[in-house]
Amino acid sequence: FPLDSNEKKVVMQCEARGNPPPAYRWDIFFTSDYRYNFIDGNLIITNASEITDYGKYQCKADNIFGTVLSRDALLQFAYLRAFSGKTRGGVSVREGQGVVLMCTPPPHSPEIIYSWVFNEFPSFVAEDSRRFISQDTGNLYISKVQPSDVGSYICLVKNTVTNARVLSPPTPLTLKTDGVMGEYEPKIEVHFPTSVLAAKGVTVRLECFALGNPVPTITWRKINGNIPKKARLRKSQAVLEIPNIQLDDSGTYECKAENSRGGTAFKGHLQVYTSPQWVRMINDTQMDSGEKLQWECKATGRPRPTYRWLRDGSPLTSQGHVEIVNGDLTIHKVQQTDSGMYQCVAENKYGAIYSGAELKILASAPVFVPNPIRVIATLGKDVSLECKPRASPKPRITWKRGDRRIQPNKRYGGSSEARADEGNYVCRAENQFGSAEMTAILWVKEAMRVELSPVRVEVTVGESVVLSCKATHDTSLDVAFQWSFNQKPINFQQDGGHFEYIQTVRARVRAKVRQSKCIIFYAAAPLLTHAGKYGCRAQTSADSVFAEAGLLVRGPPGPPGVVIVEEITDTTATLSWTRGLDNHSPISTYNLQARSPFSLGWQTVKTDPDPVTGDMESAIAVELNPWVEYEFRVVASNAIGTGDPSAPSRGVRTKEAVPSVAPANVSGGNGRRHELVISWEPVSEEFQNGEGFGYIVAFRANGTRGWKEKMVTSADSTTYKYRDETFPPLTPFEVKVGVYNNKGDGPFSEVVVIHSAEGEPREAPSDVKAHSISSSEIRVIWKPPNPGPGRPGGYEVSYWKDTEQEESGTKQRTAKNETSMVLTRLEGNSLYLITVKGFNSIGLGPASAAVTAKTRKAREYSSDVNHVTLYMEQVQRHNQVTRTINPSTMLSLPEGGTYIIEVRALSEGGEGAVSSQVRVVTSSAAVVVIQGSAGLFLLITYLHQFTPWLPNKQ
Repeated sequence: FPLDSNEKKVVMQCEARGNPPPAYRWDIFFTSDYRYNFIDGNLIITNASEITDYGKYQCKADNIFGTVLSRDALLQFAYLRAFSGKTRGGVSVREGQGVVLMCTPPPHSPEIIYSWVFNEFPSFVAEDSRRFISQDTGNLYISKVQPSDVGSYICLVKNTVTNARVLSPPTPLTLKTDGVMGEYEPKIEVHFPTSVLAAKGVTVRLECFALGNPVPTITWRKINGNIPKKARLRKSQAVLEIPNIQLDDSGTYECKAENSRGGTAFKGHLQVYTSPQWVRMINDTQMDSGEKLQWECKATGRPRPTYRWLRDGSPLTSQGHVEIVNGDLTIHKVQQTDSGMYQCVAENKYGAIYSGAELKILASAPVFVPNPIRVIATLGKDVSLECKPRASPKPRITWKRGDRRIQPNKRYGGSSEARADEGNYVCRAENQFGSAEMTAILWVKEAMRVELSPVRVEVTVGESVVLSCKATHDTSLDVAFQWSFNQKPINFQQDGGHFEYIQTVRARVRAKVRQSKCIIFYAAAPLLTHAGKYGCRAQTSADSVFAEAGLLVRGPPGPPGVVIVEEITDTTATLSWTRGLDNHSPISTYNLQARSPFSLGWQTVKTDPDPVTGDMESAIAVELNPWVEYEFRVVASNAIGTGDPSAPSRGVRTKEAVPSVAPANVSGGNGRRHELVISWEPVSEEFQNGEGFGYIVAFRANGTRGWKEKMVTSADSTTYKYRDETFPPLTPFEVKVGVYNNKGDGPFSEVVVIHSAEGEPREAPSDVKAHSISSSEIRVIWKPPNPGPGRPGGYEVSYWKDTEQEESGTKQRTAKNETSMVLTRLEGNSLYLITVKGFNSIGLGPASAAVTAKTRKAREYSSDVNHVTLYMEQVQRHNQVTRTINPSTMLSLPEGGTYIIEVRALSEGGEGAVSSQVRVVTSSAAVVVIQGSAGLFLLITYLHQFTPWLPNKQ
């Protein structure tokens, strides 16, 4: 409980089950203390104090049946005091020397976490191979001091429960000026204890850190064993952390510190303990007085737990008829006074567990329920009349029929006609608390006979089966039927897809006491799993008769056994397998299937011999591809069908061979001038037949004899380029592409004719012209170069202002082979230089001579408070336009705010380019459309924005 908690209340809960509900008591000496309150089973301590309230608490619960004790609860208090305000002395060491800075934490409870601040908060000391903070001692260890370590060190501790933090006074660290410390061997300054006790399941941290120069390296090992795989090394190996520790993690662990000057080691033993865990608990028990009680109570733990017993919360010892041996309790001849609540306590030094049970001693006179009872027996069979009264202790039992007493376990009467046994039988039960009688009425009926047919049935999978179960029985009794499959009842609702039954009734008057009932069992489309024994049980209140029939289901074969690859070549695999179940129909053939990374699932392979008959258990798969990894399986067939496949074999790779498949779709073209580009479809890995696969590209100019051959070593290559400055563009070549691998050369493809590249455009476009069409647009037109090799596939227009360098210019390409382009978004009243180049898939051709064009002058505007005058350039005349409007107009604007104005020209040919926006601030707002003559319009569009104030001169 945190001492600094605002709640100031400790609540401990105690809850027990019982009927009537139990009352609660707590073992507290200060019951008159006003700070203690009890609500139901809860104990509430107000203003809890560590001095008066620390310790163990236990709760008792009791009702009329007895008392039980709770486990112990330990109340502890969490706190963290402040460090002493006393100034700490400084520490002075030589450079290279090791140092330990002491934390000396203040009083606290429970555990705390240590960290160190360097100079000022929140600059924390970073731990590494040279610096280590022990969470056991709280001290800061520096194995080799450096000049950068000089400063002020503050120990910060944090309570793990309250999260409270306190800082120590600073400890100054300085360097001595009388020299540098030389190298020296490691000295382990902090280590885990020589004996470590840890609870099973917790995480164990073993610390080991050494001072030394050079900085020591820490290593760990477990003597006579291996460090657990789950273990982790933390903080530059200074901490060995073992999570979820188990008993087999116990042992001796060693840490070793080494540097170039030497080494030292430390060993300690880790022992894992466990608190008690139940193996066998006691259960509620009811007994008759005079019987013997034996309760066994057993638990595991390390160290081994001891046992003690409680009765109604008080210790129980061996005394009189009570005997206690370890965890066993024996009470000889129990008495009513032995009733109560018992608890077995298993405990060791690390904990205690409780197991409780109620012992109830019964004491009552005999009582029969029900009374009388009626028993129906079958003619010719034995019958038992039971006498089981409720009584404690056990009563003495006697039987009689009429006035005659019957000896137990002997047949009454000697008549050969068993129907004479019908009648009333009286059982008398008596003990010290009283007596009672029960009457048993016995009726004797005719025996039942059952006939199940047919007794054996053979069918094929999918065929239907009908079994008939006929019962002949006494007419006064009802009969019920139950069907079973392999001695397990059939659920006709769950198995309705395959099983159903039909019931018929036929009465027979002969003998007056018999009739027959027939159950027809129908199995629709049975499966192989439906083969087995089917039973029909007919049952009356007097008798039960069982008959059984066998069903054999023929079907496709089961899967063959394990498939083994006996021998492998480049194109064959010898396979063997074991026979599977034939399912009552002989296996006729086997089908061999293979799967590779290149196949679409499993594929049937050709075999030798062909076919593979059902008496064989080996065959050869043929016509496989070399150097391909295969899996194989076998499928069996019989006259009924094909069965399930075997499990796949292990994967095997066929041996290497010379390639047998040539590249397909050899073609080419394009490329740069003087280049011959040859392309093909790569050969799939499935047909490469071995390692070191590549291509042989062979070519020759038409009309020549010798072939030039080039090796392409990449199996994934699809292109080869050959360059020769001596042959002209579009020279025809005969080309073929072959294959090879480490085994040798394979076939070539068919010879095809491929032309060398025509190259990039050779000539620049001619007759380039450019003229301005607005203040932001220039139209450029040109003529294509003369026909010939290097035909352009399009054109690239470059343009830049006369004040700029060509390299900083903008480039724009035509969509197709167009010979004009409009350059847009240009600056007004600016001179531009323009060139045009042709291009194709090979590259760019030469540029045309630069031409110039100047964009038109941009418009201006002036305004006063209520009027705006717009100036715009006259729209260029087109042939279809006969009139234009004036190049300026005046807008009368109401007062209102800020305006954005755009101007564009419209003609019968459509809408022209939009002007840049003009922003005007005034005290009014309006929309104006100016209409000119002959269908030419100026659209003045503006956006009104409210402006709450206006400049003086606007």
